[in-house]
Amino acid sequence: MKTHSPQKKPPVILGLNYAFHDASACIVKDGQLVCALEEERFTRSKHATGFPEQSVQHCLAIAGLEAGDITHIAVSAKPSLYWSRKLLYGLRHLSKAPSFIRHELIRLFWQQRALQGWYQLQWPESGHRPALHFIPHHACHAAGTFFVSPFESAAILSIDGSGEWSTSFLGQGSDDQVKSFGESYFPHSLGSFYEAATEYCGFQPNYDEGKTMGLAPFGDADRFYSQFRSMVKIDAEGGIHIDPSWFKYQYWGFQRCSARFEHEFGQPRRSSEPFEQHHYDVAAAAQRVLEETGVDIARQLYQKTREKNLVIAGGVSLNSVMNGCILRETPFDDVYMMAAAGDNGTSIGAAFYLQHAILGQPRTYVHLDPYVGTAYNNEEIKQVLDAAKLDYEFHQDIEAVAAKLLSQQRIIGWFQGRMEIGPRALGNRSILADPTNAAMKDKINAEVKHREAYRPFAPSVVVEARHEYFDIGVEDPFMLKVCHVLPEKKKILSAITHVDGTARLQTVSAQTNPRYHALIMEFGALSGVPVVLNTSFNVMGEPIVESPVDALRCFFTTGLDDLVIGNYRVSKS
Repeated sequence: MKTHSPQKKPPVILGLNYAFHDASACIVKDGQLVCALEEERFTRSKHATGFPEQSVQHCLAIAGLEAGDITHIAVSAKPSLYWSRKLLYGLRHLSKAPSFIRHELIRLFWQQRALQGWYQLQWPESGHRPALHFIPHHACHAAGTFFVSPFESAAILSIDGSGEWSTSFLGQGSDDQVKSFGESYFPHSLGSFYEAATEYCGFQPNYDEGKTMGLAPFGDADRFYSQFRSMVKIDAEGGIHIDPSWFKYQYWGFQRCSARFEHEFGQPRRSSEPFEQHHYDVAAAAQRVLEETGVDIARQLYQKTREKNLVIAGGVSLNSVMNGCILRETPFDDVYMMAAAGDNGTSIGAAFYLQHAILGQPRTYVHLDPYVGTAYNNEEIKQVLDAAKLDYEFHQDIEAVAAKLLSQQRIIGWFQGRMEIGPRALGNRSILADPTNAAMKDKINAEVKHREAYRPFAPSVVVEARHEYFDIGVEDPFMLKVCHVLPEKKKILSAITHVDGTARLQTVSAQTNPRYHALIMEFGALSGVPVVLNTSFNVMGEPIVESPVDALRCFFTTGLDDLVIGNYRVSKS
């Protein structure tokens, strides 16, 4: 990497995402990510929008800073791009989208009003005021995955529904710069294409795409493949082109699927209705086209850059099946996504884009540790348990205690250390169970998570044993790649092997999470299998728990058997 002359006063950067869903904040100090938080964890409203005021206050507290210590604020959106492009598009299509202008004007007005009001309150005119920087959405996605990756250079691919106007970003990162080779623009959006399929299957678009991904293996992708393949084309430069006749999302209505879509595939499923075979088949065809498109674009990026490594970001990068295909079917040696690869991570991307591409600071941070959130020590936990008048046990060897509970077929809530950033529970705010008991899948879906019965669960494996159970050549600490379970291990790992023989794997190292690694090793000593079933510590529709109070509420309103929180065990029996 390049060397730079050090500044006397390194910048202290507050990164913000509030213009889109999954509002978040972070602080970068001395080139390091000190903390990163998602507003949903505090408001308890999943995918929270609006200004992340609580996240900002918690970030300042974690970093030991006051507002006056902030030297720069980086925002992961550039309103001028939105006004100049998407609003003009809305005006041109006003007859088909009559409510769009009013809705968007109101939304943008209140977004800017919230930022300005908070900014003026924190920094009165007479005092020090940090510089405000507005950075394009996809530049933040690109920076948020490349600048924190372990690679000195890499190809960059970012795909989502839409930023200000762009829907994809193809580029290359080297040292402290990212450059774009090309972008796709609204309404040509691979993310919106998949959102439409999600809506058709009866799920909430822009939020439940993971459910569509999980539904796809139950369908026949061949049945509707030709129709879905005709919807999406890729040009010679990797640009995305969508056939608009199948969709209505480009007019900001209440439905994303056009009359042609419904005529071809039938009426969309309502959320209360049972699944029929054509719903499975639509999900399967949409998933196959998404995978093929992602692989095709990645191959073009390789031909253009000849980089050994690829970094991926944007909401579409949460499709871990597609990511696994890209890793297996392209020439790249490794594929990296940061833990918060969606919009929740753009606050991090904005901060590091400012740090490196604008301020010219050297790269010193590598995002191998997702545990950058809030934490509660044993004394704070004990106060909550005492206030609730609960019986509890203290154990110095809490990892061994938890492992024994798992071996006894108990389902535990596991609350430890600093909270993870991103949508996946990675061993600090997790629900854990024995992966070798096939009955655990149905039991946890029905009695704990209260969610659809078909939904699969993920495994966490100690990194040194991953080759014994899974067909994967690289580490995946953030659970963002799907791989195949080895054929001879499918029956053993029956609770985490999906219907197509795959699993969304997390590898766990002693360096990044020693307590979770120790628990899995203890369970391996008891069971012979150093793997645990890991799902997020929440129920369907709620964010992952943030505090001991959240953990207790989830524990007592679900079918969890035990809560292991800090060094304490709380049991229902």
